[in-house]
Amino acid sequence: MSWPDPCEIAGTVRLVAPDGSRLSEDAVALSGHAVYAAAAARTTPDELRAMYRDMVLVRAFDREATSLQRQGELGLWPECRGQEAAQIGSAHALRPRDHVFPSYREHGVAHVRGLDLREILHLFRGTEHGGWDPTAHGFHIYTLVIGSHTLHATGYAMGIQRDGDVGTGTDRDRAVVAYFGDGATAQGDVNEALVFAATTNAPVVFFCQNNHWAISAPTTVQTTVPLVERGAGFGVPSIRVDGNDVVAVKAVTEAALERARSGGGPTFIEAVTYRMGAHTTSDDPTRYRERAEEDAWSQRDPIERLGALLRAEGLVDDAFFAGIDADATELTAGVRAYCRSLTPPPAESMFDHVYAAQHTLVDEERAWYGQYASSFEQAAAGS
Repeated sequence: MSWPDPCEIAGTVRLVAPDGSRLSEDAVALSGHAVYAAAAARTTPDELRAMYRDMVLVRAFDREATSLQRQGELGLWPECRGQEAAQIGSAHALRPRDHVFPSYREHGVAHVRGLDLREILHLFRGTEHGGWDPTAHGFHIYTLVIGSHTLHATGYAMGIQRDGDVGTGTDRDRAVVAYFGDGATAQGDVNEALVFAATTNAPVVFFCQNNHWAISAPTTVQTTVPLVERGAGFGVPSIRVDGNDVVAVKAVTEAALERARSGGGPTFIEAVTYRMGAHTTSDDPTRYRERAEEDAWSQRDPIERLGALLRAEGLVDDAFFAGIDADATELTAGVRAYCRSLTPPPAESMFDHVYAAQHTLVDEERAWYGQYASSFEQAAAGS
């Protein structure tokens, strides 16, 4: 069975073909996407090289974390392999004061926002039940409840709107991005978020990574129309982009963010990509996916596509690729050592940060647990 490229559907923004060649100006103009081609033209060679490096490092980290889980060092791991362009391209469109609300697979976005990727391991090793400081990098903690964070993102966007940080035409202008998958579009929280965002004109970008599978449920059983049409149903302008074309993703996301920051309101982006690996390490995709499908998408690998573009335009040499490979090797060695150094925190830490302020009930529970734990010590001493 053949697997056609869904990104060849009319209306999908694509600027770089799977073989790494740029689409001609005429072809892009005919598709009605000349504005995005103009934005892509402003992407410098340094930015292209930086995005390639980011994608390679994130995939190396992702591969290492998967191995660590298989060896019992992590309890679970959600791969992002295959979705690097969607994440890296969109993250490079962000400004420092923008704020991101991720789900649990946005390792690439975390990396670009400056988060030490090793910090993600705490959650999946079970040494912390929270995460990092969301304000440090404008990157919220991972959300495991599917789709719930889209409401958080919309609420945050409404907040900065009321703080006067939107539409001023100054560096105070900010925007919010919520990342989620195709399966999350069937969740009530996502639909409610779209309602609130549309009716309040909130400065939020809904970034849907359509990786074709919500665990074992294909997109075809989740919707009868293209996901990009979901936004329009709520009055939210929407755009569909080839999620494996990092150049197109960056251009489309930049436009959506600029619209949000200038007071134009929300945008829904459907980035069509593919989850090359399993949903998580507890999943076995061979039970519901055909090998031919996986092979077809491997020919559309986002990293190979950008690498081919860089070579074709004479922007890199063999030393460039060798240097990045060396950086990836160094990164993974550090990740492995760091992971194995993580030890469980004191059990009492479970009562920390339950509420923002001190809470009487939590104090009572902490005291009870202290007495409970000490009872074992007393029993041991008595014996």
